[in-house]
Amino acid sequence: MGHTDVLVVGAGPVGLTAAVELRRRGVSCRIIDKLPARLPYAKAVGIQPRTLEIWDRMGLARAAADAAVPMRGQLTYVDGAEHLRFDMKLPPEVPYGFAALPQYETERLLEEHLARWDTRIERGVELVSFEQDADGVWNRIVTPSGGEEEVRSRFLIGCDGAHSIVRKALGLSFEGGAFPEDFMLADVEVDWSLPPGYGVRSTHRRQDAPDDVLVCIPLPGRSRYRMSMLVPPELSTAGRTADDGVAHGLEGDRPPGLEHVQAVLDRLAPEPTTAAALRWSSVFRISHRLVNRYGAGRVFVAGDAAHIHPPTGAQGMNTGIQDAVNLAWKLALAVAGTAHPRLLDSYDAERRPVGEEVVGRTVRHATAGGVQADPEDPATLILREAQLLVAYRGSPIVGPRAAGLHGPGSGDRAPDCGGLVGTVAKFPERLFDVLRGHEGHTLLLYAEDTGSFGPLAQLVVETQRLTHGQVRCCAVLGADARPDGLLGLPSRHDSRGEFRRLYAARGSTAFLIRPDGYLGLRLTAADAQRLAAYLSGVFGAPR
Repeated sequence: MGHTDVLVVGAGPVGLTAAVELRRRGVSCRIIDKLPARLPYAKAVGIQPRTLEIWDRMGLARAAADAAVPMRGQLTYVDGAEHLRFDMKLPPEVPYGFAALPQYETERLLEEHLARWDTRIERGVELVSFEQDADGVWNRIVTPSGGEEEVRSRFLIGCDGAHSIVRKALGLSFEGGAFPEDFMLADVEVDWSLPPGYGVRSTHRRQDAPDDVLVCIPLPGRSRYRMSMLVPPELSTAGRTADDGVAHGLEGDRPPGLEHVQAVLDRLAPEPTTAAALRWSSVFRISHRLVNRYGAGRVFVAGDAAHIHPPTGAQGMNTGIQDAVNLAWKLALAVAGTAHPRLLDSYDAERRPVGEEVVGRTVRHATAGGVQADPEDPATLILREAQLLVAYRGSPIVGPRAAGLHGPGSGDRAPDCGGLVGTVAKFPERLFDVLRGHEGHTLLLYAEDTGSFGPLAQLVVETQRLTHGQVRCCAVLGADARPDGLLGLPSRHDSRGEFRRLYAARGSTAFLIRPDGYLGLRLTAADAQRLAAYLSGVFGAPR
């Protein structure tokens, strides 16, 4: 019988993210997948800027950026005529842009990153049942040889997709519906002259409604795209349903051929073009469903096991990755015995509303003509698609947001900024450089001038007393402030005033940044009691 802190079921991007986040915090885990090898399919291809920010903190962003291609925007055509050019431009302080990367490359990078902690995927291994009790979970798995093994884990995470055995065995509902159409996916090269880095959406309309559609997402390689389009009748799987009634994902015994792709291009391509070098293709079914809760007891679900929806806007995999990051740091505290007993309840409280919003938005976009058809103003739309507006305001583990506050507050994403200069190293850094490599919370103190730091000192003392030494404290100083009285804290000068501007920081202010890059609390020097209440709600009573 094997033992581990956490058993992760499913080695797609979500399961691999969960395993990396656990292992880099010293949590033992096993990650299993029933497939004998990584699938060579470019299923999920869009990488959102928020995901790259997460990978930055994990130490993976550089490798991912080197392997990906930029996504600069989308070209929309209706009945053969250009309808809209949508440029995906972000504010200059956002450190990463939109990117495209085949899912098998994403999985390769995450798997290689996980190996740094001597942890590897156990392939051909399937979870068949589990039972949980007050102290852990008994898991029964089947090995590639057909033998059975019992694994005792303290927690179990189901990242095993739309047909999740973990979700079913946990008795969770998965309400929603399915789109009647079948689609086909294909990874091909074309010889058109369209600008690189732009997605293409081309539709034919009949009586003001689209009856034919082609969507192309650029991939690494010369004029290479992942294309999706309606399936021809002879390849349709309509009427088939999986054993669990969830019609979602790759299906079909007969994959589409190059001739099927070419027929759609002949009808809908913006200019005459020839498809070549077909790498893979498949029929694809789309459902939209959301689990009724993200876990029960010591067992949790994440990614497609919790939410499935149309691929419009490349939201699914990225949302699942954020699920895994949100859950992993909380599990790490629970395994260490330093978490408040109700900390794990916040996973459902924070992530299920996000899943509900994403499912609703992608269904709306899929039926209304794409992301660009959204009525929001373009600046807000692009930030939402980048997943930079995801927030946890009102969460049971973030503090209240002050009325009339300008700048990020409790529950908001902690933005990056530049121009931070140390006392020894004189080159400017970004805030994400300062935060990178630390697995826990960071208490960031801002002092506009030398005299305004003193009142913040009590916050440092209170933090160290209440958090078992797991919170790092550091300071950002106004350009002219001296690092006097900083209690030996590492500090940076806000040489260009970017931190002050982006965080709307004035006088003396403190920001408690969670391991997932969100603000747990924004406070002033007078808020030591509020800080203590917040920390005890996350870390429990001090030892």
